[in-house]
Amino acid sequence: MTSYADFYRQSIDQPDAFWADQAGLIEWHKPFDRVCNYDNPPFVNWYEGGQTNLCHNAVDRHLLDRAGQPALIAVSSETGTEKIYTFADLHGEVQRMAASLKALGVEKGDRVLIYMPMIAEAAFAMLACARIGAVHCVVFGGFASGSLASRIEDAAPKVIVSSDGGSRGGKALPYKPLLDEAIRLSSHKPGAVLLADRGLTPMDLVAGRDHLWSELRTTHVDAQVPCEWLDSTAISYTIYTSGTTGKPKGVQRDTAGYAVALAASMKHIFDGRAGETFFSTSDIGWVVGHSYIVYGPLIAGMATIMYEGLPTQGMDKKPNGGIWWELVEKYKVTVMFSAPTAVRVLKKQDPALLTKYDLSSLRALFLAGEPLDEPTARWISEGLRVPIIDNYWQTESGWPILTIANGVEPKPSKFGSPGIPMYGYNVKLLHEATGEELTAPGEKGVVVIEGPTPPGFMQTIWQDDARFVNTYWKSIPGKLVYSTFDWGIRDADGYFFILGRTDDVINVAGHRLGTREIEESISGHGQVAEVAVVGVADGLKGQVAMAFVVLKDSSVMGDSAACGKLEAEIMKRVDGDLGAVARPARVRFVTALPKTRSGKLLRRVIQAVCEGRDAGDLTSMDDPGALQQIRDRMETV
Repeated sequence: MTSYADFYRQSIDQPDAFWADQAGLIEWHKPFDRVCNYDNPPFVNWYEGGQTNLCHNAVDRHLLDRAGQPALIAVSSETGTEKIYTFADLHGEVQRMAASLKALGVEKGDRVLIYMPMIAEAAFAMLACARIGAVHCVVFGGFASGSLASRIEDAAPKVIVSSDGGSRGGKALPYKPLLDEAIRLSSHKPGAVLLADRGLTPMDLVAGRDHLWSELRTTHVDAQVPCEWLDSTAISYTIYTSGTTGKPKGVQRDTAGYAVALAASMKHIFDGRAGETFFSTSDIGWVVGHSYIVYGPLIAGMATIMYEGLPTQGMDKKPNGGIWWELVEKYKVTVMFSAPTAVRVLKKQDPALLTKYDLSSLRALFLAGEPLDEPTARWISEGLRVPIIDNYWQTESGWPILTIANGVEPKPSKFGSPGIPMYGYNVKLLHEATGEELTAPGEKGVVVIEGPTPPGFMQTIWQDDARFVNTYWKSIPGKLVYSTFDWGIRDADGYFFILGRTDDVINVAGHRLGTREIEESISGHGQVAEVAVVGVADGLKGQVAMAFVVLKDSSVMGDSAACGKLEAEIMKRVDGDLGAVARPARVRFVTALPKTRSGKLLRRVIQAVCEGRDAGDLTSMDDPGALQQIRDRMETV
């Protein structure tokens, strides 16, 4: 067996040979002439001269060997529906969608904006765009009209694909009125809107502009739409990074490099095998959904589960904290991908649910999206008794930067660490002010990547090369390196530990503190289920840390004496772990933390509320009541 150290070293020292070898994991219409063109740093072109197609690699090439095998398993606990699409079924549906888009005027290079819930038609639309060479831009379903309008303006789509609505916790969420308002606000007007009518909410159609998928699908039921062979460097999609302010920042991805990167990651990182089932609980509005709900598993010849619903809601719409494990058992899931926040939600459920179902098919659970704290990792590890593998990456990278490549050489995970650098990523820690490389174990620096960045990484920011260079490549003095904007340390074994955003630093009386370090300490208290720490402006110290804690037993919140005791214990713990300077000014107990519907903590929103500022666009928030609790607690500070 090849050692991972040798595998990694070849990817850094001999990238052309390494990535030429990985290119054999996908099918090409035309071979490439040059593996890596890094003549104009930091811009990099992979597989120049070659031609391929993402949809061909995800769907068509599997028809010969596994046409009747499940490909897309669409499950909705919101509507109580399940439908399995084989590779042959998927091939047909994607061609019908592709023909419909072409009938609406979409051509190679045109943009198509997708604003949809987690339904099969969303995957059809993505794959159809890839098939005909259109550039898709998926916007998280339910975004407010203003946010959606800014993305419509930036992407300038010829067609928008949407739906009457989605559903959350059994409550219908109208999409069409939000879309209509966004189009009204946008200076760019799409030529057509294609709508999937789920019968969830009434919708008014705009004559001449709006078209129903059900009608166009019937018109094109026997459509034969061949794949458009695209240059390797052709744009496959753009996706907007969450939390950006001002003009949206569209991450732009290529075609061939992305296909190779995903094929390689499915083999080397996720150990996914053709004929098996992959289950990612993310959303197609986020990059994880692009890479590991739609393209990655399908390229690998796996079935992929597309799930709409809460992790605590059963198919009968009744509370069921075991619904995900039920699906693992039913579809014999071998690889699962979720987020630490979701696991913390499940942590509040009956622990017997982890042993109720036959989970023997599951080989590993991967977690990403935010740092994985040790108590959460240990709880799910002991419950599932399979490897819990953290992984660290970004919208910009498209696939994991730090994790464990068990498909190359099995290595142990370390609680609290996402792992080691993946092949192709020349990851370093640099001093933020001097640019000096930090090599000693435990030294804290900015996590950066030296160019050339590997296949699958962002090409640039859509229509803004200057912003790409200035934002990502010029933040470290004297160094042309990609900054992740995350603090990190590395231990003696080469494992990285992410300490939080460089822009989430709290400056308390001249002392710079990472909120992530404080959260890690608080999470270690036995009564703590979740925690968010933010820096709040203070007239004396500049900033102070404020902690908001969700307890495992929320009934304690009714006992002020017990809360006071817990607050003191938590402060003492931080004192002991990090020193008195890191001790939060207050610890406030709440029953829920403000999050997006994909499970990301809204730390900046919490901070804005704490400081009495406008919290901004809150339409992506899962539970508005959680933010009101923060407001209520701050009034008593």
